[in-house]
Amino acid sequence: MVDIKKIYKDSSALLEGHFLLSSGKHSTNYLQSAKVLEDPKRAEILAKELAKQIQDAGIKIDTVCSPAIGGLLAGYELARALGVRFIFTERKDGKMTLRRGFSVEPGEKVLICEDIITTGGSAMEAAQEIQKRGAEVVGFAALANRGVCKREGGLEKSQPECKLPNDKPLFALADFTFPIYEPQECPLCKQGSTPIKPGSRGN
Repeated sequence: MVDIKKIYKDSSALLEGHFLLSSGKHSTNYLQSAKVLEDPKRAEILAKELAKQIQDAGIKIDTVCSPAIGGLLAGYELARALGVRFIFTERKDGKMTLRRGFSVEPGEKVLICEDIITTGGSAMEAAQEIQKRGAEVVGFAALANRGVCKREGGLEKSQPECKLPNDKPLFALADFTFPIYEPQECPLCKQGSTPIKPGSRGN
């Protein structure tokens, strides 16, 4: 069994401070998955562990799709571990879009993969783009789950902020439950601190 929390700590990928998450919320902790995935061997080990969860659940998958840019490495490695095709969506004029010649077929079974799921907003944008083109989204996956959404084998239920559908499974290696605040309620902001955004999105 892979101890993903130890891997994040050993990779200096579990940060402490005042952070702005992709969801727009603030937190005292940040998971920098790029630091974990910079080692291809480590990325392969984590992807194989995640793939085993999915295979054990008996879900048929034709394609893994990730929203760029955060999910690209995790999604590619997961697709490789599952032996399926990999594609990605990306933002164009602020909207998540399937580009670069990628396409999906009607009824094609697609798994949406992120590096980290917080509220699942970006994953849902990717899912909606895939579904709009006729494919079927069969589930979601991530290396780490921030504890807002319920994963298979994890928390009892999702929080109200979770944007993922209740009828689709979420697979992840662990729940990382850190304090998360709305910007107007953030105690660090009230102390005069300014959040930083180590990730890829500007919000």
